[in-house]
Amino acid sequence: MDTAKLFGLILFGVIIALTMYVTYLASKKTSGTDDFYAAGRSLTGFQNGLAISGDYLSAASFLGIAGLVALYGYDGFMYSIGWLMGYLIILYVIAEPFRNSGTFTVADVISYRLNERPVRTAGAFVTMAITMFYMIAQLVGAGAIINLLVGIPYEIALIIVGILMMIYVSLGGMLATSWVQIIKAVLLMATMLIMLALIAVVFKFDLSALFGDAIDKGGENFLRPGNLYNDPIDLLSLGITHILGPAGLSHLLVRFFTVPTAQAARSSVIWGMVLIGTFYFIIALIGFAAAAVVGPQAIQAVDPGGNMAAPLLGQMLGGGAGSFGGELFMAGISAVAFATIVAVVAGLVITGAGVFAHDIYTNVIKKGEVDPHKQFRVARITSIVIGVTSIILGILAKNFNVAQLVTHAFAIGAAANLPVIIFSIYWRRFNTTGAVASMLTGSLTTLVLIGIGPTMMGDAAIFPLTNPGIVSIPAGFLAAVIGSLLTKPENKDKMFAEMSVRSHTGIGAE
Repeated sequence: MDTAKLFGLILFGVIIALTMYVTYLASKKTSGTDDFYAAGRSLTGFQNGLAISGDYLSAASFLGIAGLVALYGYDGFMYSIGWLMGYLIILYVIAEPFRNSGTFTVADVISYRLNERPVRTAGAFVTMAITMFYMIAQLVGAGAIINLLVGIPYEIALIIVGILMMIYVSLGGMLATSWVQIIKAVLLMATMLIMLALIAVVFKFDLSALFGDAIDKGGENFLRPGNLYNDPIDLLSLGITHILGPAGLSHLLVRFFTVPTAQAARSSVIWGMVLIGTFYFIIALIGFAAAAVVGPQAIQAVDPGGNMAAPLLGQMLGGGAGSFGGELFMAGISAVAFATIVAVVAGLVITGAGVFAHDIYTNVIKKGEVDPHKQFRVARITSIVIGVTSIILGILAKNFNVAQLVTHAFAIGAAANLPVIIFSIYWRRFNTTGAVASMLTGSLTTLVLIGIGPTMMGDAAIFPLTNPGIVSIPAGFLAAVIGSLLTKPENKDKMFAEMSVRSHTGIGAE
């Protein structure tokens, strides 16, 4: 084994050892459902802001967006802008009332004043659909990057990551997951800043030179729309999905339950936005630099989805392929990408485990009458089942771009979760029928259109748009309105008033 690969393995080992130690410490403090699902509500606003950024800045952001920008220029850059803008909706509309209205899961909020069993069941289906798309994207990135760095077969790499995430979640719960995400956020931002500094030196602080070289390698239309999405409606659909999607992502929303107050929830969103905004500005430049230095053709030769653009750029910045510095720098970037993946995957697993153990098992099957320790055990077992399922699906999705896979999760969140969350908090007339209709219509419409669209069927696609959000998101909102207005009110004005006071003041939330 050459020195670079040995160094890469050492870095991987250090990251695994550090995160395992954190999990060990957290396991000593994780003894009940409050600790497992919400980290005992012990995180500060700044800590949760770091964890939010660590959760949100996934393989899709680090590997996928860099690859899309490097391959498709302007169209790839749209991913970077859209995923940041979505946090404005979270900050101004969702964060504080959501945190005040629930306990552990999204279904806690949307079922607060509705009939629990149908709402929790539909909500569980939506959350699991989002979790699976997001999870597959992370595992595809993990397999690709471990295979590139140390030569471990893609399938074996997925199994390694799957085992790690099951250990993190089943032993340490949300507390361990949060601290793994915080560590990952610090490592990722440090790596981004180092890469930005090297890019600035290479191009002598001249953006014109960078974009000029990118055009030379990518073609004269590289900085114009249409390289990835020829249809402007598809690009519009992508923008709508990115802006509305983050506010419906279950694994991000549950992070607001880990802080002790509503003020801390707002603070965590602001800190998260600062870190996320900085990251997306830098990752766009990294993508353009990868196009200029490595070239789209060379990137696709290594990985058809473009997911290895950032590591390959790191290799070139360190001295080029075959050089000691280049191989070491690529190993370092790959190790950080690995930390990125395991942190996000752990957050997804704990969200999925919470949905089944808390929503389905405890509140639907057992009707709320279950021993907390039993629920705790069910959550741990569920995390293992989700991990195994995700590994199998990740193997089947080997050649997809991870950013595009995550966009489908955004579409489900915006079409199925966001309408129900907003109407549950702000609309008195909203009822159970409207909630279930919205969640099922939004999620199923999105899944069907993805299945018959270009992502799955290629040139034989029946539905012409890669991004179904422009159809499925309005369908979700419309189903909520029609379902509520065509059925009788549930006469739960008192519950709505209680929820309104609680969501906006925090009274009763602590």
